[in-house]
Amino acid sequence: MHIPPFDNKNKPIVDIEDKKVPLNYFNIVKLNKDQSFEYLTPGYETCIVPATGTINIDIEGMKVENLGNRTIDVWDGEPEGAYVPSGTKASFVALKNSEVFIAGAKYEQTLEPFAVRSNEIDFVQYGSDDTKTHRKIKHILGAKHHDKVGRLLCNELYTVGQGGWSGFPPHKHDTDRLPDETRHDETYNYRFRPNNGFGFQLFQQVNEKIGKAEHIVDGSTISIRTGYHPCVVAPGYEMYYFTILGGLSQRSLVQYFQPEHAYQVETIPGIKDMIAKYK
Repeated sequence: MHIPPFDNKNKPIVDIEDKKVPLNYFNIVKLNKDQSFEYLTPGYETCIVPATGTINIDIEGMKVENLGNRTIDVWDGEPEGAYVPSGTKASFVALKNSEVFIAGAKYEQTLEPFAVRSNEIDFVQYGSDDTKTHRKIKHILGAKHHDKVGRLLCNELYTVGQGGWSGFPPHKHDTDRLPDETRHDETYNYRFRPNNGFGFQLFQQVNEKIGKAEHIVDGSTISIRTGYHPCVVAPGYEMYYFTILGGLSQRSLVQYFQPEHAYQVETIPGIKDMIAKYK
């Protein structure tokens, strides 16, 4: 599902118990300096990630100060995040004009809050210019935090250079059938550099010979419940997407690659290392 950019007025773009992706939660909060925001998501653990700006956070008494170091856009520095346990009230105040992502996954148990600083981000770079799959992933809540988080995976994905494919080979994760696949709902928010860039998000169900494509632009949100879902950015533009994954029965993601294209897992440099990080 494609949700074109709009002024969400700091209200969830993907709310709790969403009909399309009930395992996900997503909000974008825009604040001017000294403005504040407070939220509570019963039954969902969340991660607060400044896209730009700097914030101070209070998670029911746990203080996280000076989170976020990017000013211009998501290419301007490394991400930081703060984990907010399920059913826990969080508030934050902007120390400068800020745009803040809130990612969430359905999970009932209440764990402990913690911060993830830029020097704790787990980096993965894979693919190649030759295969048109060169990209970089910055895991905010990835394998490093497996024992501290319930079901939520959260990362930022960048194409390296201009043009190229992502989410390739085509894969899906819509059915719990271990060891071959897990059910993970997924939500993206796209950005482009320059910001007049664009791309296409493909959706192809298992029983479809020909899928459907959506024209994505700066600020587009995509929610994915079923099917294969690669995407591509136009030549001359760089692409970024903020990624939220919420698992139904476990946190670790198991992707099922479309059989007719799965052989390319063996030909794309570093892709197996990338797969291993979604734990």
